[in-house]
Amino acid sequence: MMDRLAETHLKTWINKSNRKPLVIRGARQVGKSTLVREFARKNKKPLIEINLERHLFLDDIFKTLDTEAALREIEALSGIPVSAPGAILFLDEIQSTPHALQLLRYFYEEKKDLPVIAAGSLLEFTLAEHSFPMPVGRIEYMHLGPMTFTEFILAAEPSLTRYIQDFSMTSPLPAAAHEKLKKKQREYVFIGGMPEAVQIWCDTRSVREAADVHRSIADTYQDDFSKYAQSHQLALMQRVFRTIPRLVGDKVKYSNISREHPSKKIKEIIDLLSKAKICHRIYHSHCSGLPLNADIKETVYKLVFMDVGLMNHICGNDWTYLQSFPEQDLVNEGAIAEQFIGQHLLTVPHGSPTLNYWVRQARTSNAEIDYVISHGPWIIPVEVKSGKSGSLKSLQQFVTKKNIPLAVRFDLNPPGLQKIVHRISTETGIESADYSLLSLPLYLVEALPEILNKLREQFTYTAQ
Repeated sequence: MMDRLAETHLKTWINKSNRKPLVIRGARQVGKSTLVREFARKNKKPLIEINLERHLFLDDIFKTLDTEAALREIEALSGIPVSAPGAILFLDEIQSTPHALQLLRYFYEEKKDLPVIAAGSLLEFTLAEHSFPMPVGRIEYMHLGPMTFTEFILAAEPSLTRYIQDFSMTSPLPAAAHEKLKKKQREYVFIGGMPEAVQIWCDTRSVREAADVHRSIADTYQDDFSKYAQSHQLALMQRVFRTIPRLVGDKVKYSNISREHPSKKIKEIIDLLSKAKICHRIYHSHCSGLPLNADIKETVYKLVFMDVGLMNHICGNDWTYLQSFPEQDLVNEGAIAEQFIGQHLLTVPHGSPTLNYWVRQARTSNAEIDYVISHGPWIIPVEVKSGKSGSLKSLQQFVTKKNIPLAVRFDLNPPGLQKIVHRISTETGIESADYSLLSLPLYLVEALPEILNKLREQFTYTAQ
């Protein structure tokens, strides 16, 4: 079976002295159930697994908020006593029995010795239909997305993993490792991170079979939309689902999705797909201070799709083209790189992932930063390039306007940190745009937080 880095978070959680029930959230088919099963197996813990989609009658029992009655039913269904040493209770598809969410509070208060994990894909929909509140402060959340590039490498070519996990700016990467990782990153943008696609690729190295998995997953999602939407919404929801991968990197204009439907209806569908974690809104932030989300303009946003492999399948990019990406031009090669980086910047196990970007529209020239992130007190612009070169004009305008001394660029070059001294024309005249540019190859996106931790020891500044 394939390793998931989230197993480390599960180990930390289960060893907490004041452990709360853990709710794992994420889109369908990203591996939530498999993660829990593998964690229990590797740690030799009995797993009391109940798929609540198959036992809907339990909702009436959970509604009583009687933990003893609920556990008696669970023991009868599973055949495993909850008192078994080390046992973990796993309530899968928890959105199917909404009152189980409410019951989690009472498990925390009355059954603290029993580790409880719940997994669900559509919790916001469930809560919208019920008046009871979530047990805030008595549960813990964890977000799980598709497999990351590092997890893909762990499965596909483990010997390369150390070059990502042990990377340091003070130790240059071997040129051979750099070339191998670039090649694997090109594989990843075709295969993506959906576990079933990664598994079939590792088992067969068959492009055709991986594409068949993508097709099956995309079809399953569209068939499954009846669970999220009313009948009159289905056709539009399927249309939006297949259009979003073609819009990655662009500001969302509802007329580009459909001229036949009101903007309000299209926005409602995007709301639903965002709640289901099928796509993620990236809001424009003015970036005047922290937190970045406090300074957003909600009508200006772009979208990142859930998975780069599914994105390429829906866009019709096959392996013949992607194998040479980005040396061979693709219509959406920049969007592919932006999706890859955005997908990984959104990979956070704690809470709900968020990401921003910055755009300035002027009469003479426009400027846009692909992503803006925060790291401690830092505001950091992130530019994404699909090749080895590209203009830094927008980046230079941003660092000048916001007085930002450190910026990040992802491209195909080896890692590097350089001081940029540049003069830029602004509304008030010629200004200096002196800053440090951290250049990283696309495949090192997951190393960024640790690299920034090290750089914070060298930099001290206040963003304006």
